[in-house]
Amino acid sequence: MSYLLTHLPNGWAVDQAIVTEEDRVVVIRFGHDYDPDCMRQDEVLASIAEKVKNMAVIYVVDITDVPDFNKMYELYDNCTTMFFYRNKHIMIDLGTGNNNKINWPLTSKQDMIDIIETVYRGARKGKGLVNSPRDFSTKYKY
Repeated sequence: MSYLLTHLPNGWAVDQAIVTEEDRVVVIRFGHDYDPDCMRQDEVLASIAEKVKNMAVIYVVDITDVPDFNKMYELYDNCTTMFFYRNKHIMIDLGTGNNNKINWPLTSKQDMIDIIETVYRGARKGKGLVNSPRDFSTKYKY
């Protein structure tokens, strides 16, 4: 399903996607294109893209093809989702301790829609950190 999402082929394209979007949240899924976790995440993102098109634009970046951001954003996980608004990284408190990104495949469509809506509303108010509508701290036991 990732073929339905826009792939960004290089670092310049990623920068331009983040910098040029004025009114919507930029959702970028960093990861490996053929990783099963990323494929599940892409299915969720592709299925909600039409529903959230007024709030967000969704892109996919393969971190093996575009390693420019791996150190900057600490992209060491197989599948990472990050949010940007008006050239600013928007952090989200999911209850996991890592507020910078979602570093597991979120397979619930409604959870992803709720998170994108929360990020959009908070970012429009000028907030750099928003609280998740749901606590994910007990979802995955490490």
